[in-house]
Amino acid sequence: MSTHVSANKILMVTIGLVVGLVIAALLIVSLGLRDLADPWGTAAPYITILVLGVAGITIMLIRGQEILHTLSSYSSTGNGGSAAPPKESSGKHIIMDTSAIIDGRIADISQTGFIQGSLIIPRFVLDELRHIADSADSLRRNRGRRGLEMLSRLQKDSDIPIEISDVDFEDMHEVDAKLVQLGRILRCPILTNDFNLNRVAELQGVQVLNVNELANAIKPVVLPGEELKVHVIQEGRESSQGVGFLDDGTMIVVEGGRRYINSHLNVIVARVLQTAAGRMIFANLKPEAG
Repeated sequence: MSTHVSANKILMVTIGLVVGLVIAALLIVSLGLRDLADPWGTAAPYITILVLGVAGITIMLIRGQEILHTLSSYSSTGNGGSAAPPKESSGKHIIMDTSAIIDGRIADISQTGFIQGSLIIPRFVLDELRHIADSADSLRRNRGRRGLEMLSRLQKDSDIPIEISDVDFEDMHEVDAKLVQLGRILRCPILTNDFNLNRVAELQGVQVLNVNELANAIKPVVLPGEELKVHVIQEGRESSQGVGFLDDGTMIVVEGGRRYINSHLNVIVARVLQTAAGRMIFANLKPEAG
């Protein structure tokens, strides 16, 4: 069995013991336990010290990190702590994960004024981003470098405060688990494009802001019967179908459009289908186009 004990656990034990002993001393004095008739006058103080000392150690080992991080968060808001408050930030914090940084759209969104508060980037997310940027795989390496470029752009061009958090959880190895735990402690949402992280966070009661869902939500509403102009660029799944895309990336499947590939057509929307991947539009050729 390993005899290694992390410095973090030693710190938790020390803090728990000190807090327990201080509370025990206050109780002994305030309740006058030493003035009780023997044997209680002798035994009660020692029992109080033992019970509260053990209780303090146990609480700090189980919930110590959450307690310290909550106090740190409270202090960083300027409510009595020595840490400086976020610059000009009256809104809530938002934690960014690696996928949202690499995606890059947050850099454009941040310039619109829709995001209030400050963006928190945990140190362990930065470490993951650097690890991806140093990958031997060229695709992963390019994604990592793009993320670092987007982060640099955010720090230089965005009016939103960017905060680097040194909070970490040594007993957790997965970045997603750390993000969810940090979100629970700080009680703030996680900005991500990761489907799995999205679901795990929601199951644990942590709010998630998904850039893909935002993009789908702000796409123009298209109704059945509406006329559109579409550039058919490829074949569809069915033998007669052609496929095109709107400027916002929405796919349009045109019935009878296969023979018009590389042409611009006037079409009538037949139905709109919302899928997990986004919105799909099914349309028919406008009569005069046929």
